[in-house]
Amino acid sequence: MNRIITFVKQWTLLCSLIVGTVIYLLFSRISFLMPIGDFMGPKLTEVMPAVIFCILYVTFCKIQIHDLKPRTWHFILQIIRTSLAALMVGLLTLTHNPEFRLIFEGMFVCFICPTAAAAAVVTDKLGGSIASMTVYLLIANAFTAIIIPTFFPLVERGSGLTFTMAFLMVLQRVLTVLVAPLLLAFLTRRFLPKLAGWLKRQKNLAFYLWSFNLSIVMGLAVQSLTSAPVSGHTLFLLCTIPLLICILQFTIGKAVGAHWGDSITAGQALGQKNTVVGIWLTLSFLNPYAAISPCSYVIWQNIVNAIQLYIKEKTGKLK
Repeated sequence: MNRIITFVKQWTLLCSLIVGTVIYLLFSRISFLMPIGDFMGPKLTEVMPAVIFCILYVTFCKIQIHDLKPRTWHFILQIIRTSLAALMVGLLTLTHNPEFRLIFEGMFVCFICPTAAAAAVVTDKLGGSIASMTVYLLIANAFTAIIIPTFFPLVERGSGLTFTMAFLMVLQRVLTVLVAPLLLAFLTRRFLPKLAGWLKRQKNLAFYLWSFNLSIVMGLAVQSLTSAPVSGHTLFLLCTIPLLICILQFTIGKAVGAHWGDSITAGQALGQKNTVVGIWLTLSFLNPYAAISPCSYVIWQNIVNAIQLYIKEKTGKLK
């Protein structure tokens, strides 16, 4: 029993992926469980923003205000991210083959996706800087508010996504998901220091909350992967190319961050994506079948994170 508990602790993210997959398949394939799945699925999805709020609140209680300083690499990674997305837009404008366009759209979404808000949790577990990641998240979302309405109409002419619509969408997300828990955490540190101290001592609370959310995200990903009517060859490419993109972005992020002694944080900043936003944007404004790519990316990025966490636990450090 102790060995099982140890395994689950060491590979929590992988266990979350497996649990999310199994639960979705059980409640979507077994007839007498399907009504429960149909009822609970939307409810769990609605709970996710509240859980993310709690995750970030607990994490942000560890931050000192004077540590929130922009770094040069924050902006370099935005330039890299924007350039990679622009490259995909260029390929899409030159491509008329439907299969190639679908694959390129999937790649485009994997590049343009903003950083996951919960990246701060994994960064903390890996020994990176929560404060630096928080500043990066704010900068990344500001860039997202500009590049999404700029690029999406070039990818899909009839996407219907206006600049104002995209800007307000990102602004709402930043205020509710990032700014609100950040302000609440600062108020807690100022007026309820004992509560803030207690939350700081709960080292794994935010991480296990994120693991719960990850199971829900995995269920959504499996739903998309199993219901897409595309050929086996196309499905294979939509699932495997995100692995290469994932490795590329983690590698670039670490390489850039290493110059400022912040390779862990920078690697997570560029590599760990908010795939839920990517899936929603794809389903709403692009070819919906391209959502397979961000669905696959969520699997690959969490396998990478699980391996990094294992190395950190075994060796005590991560480059």
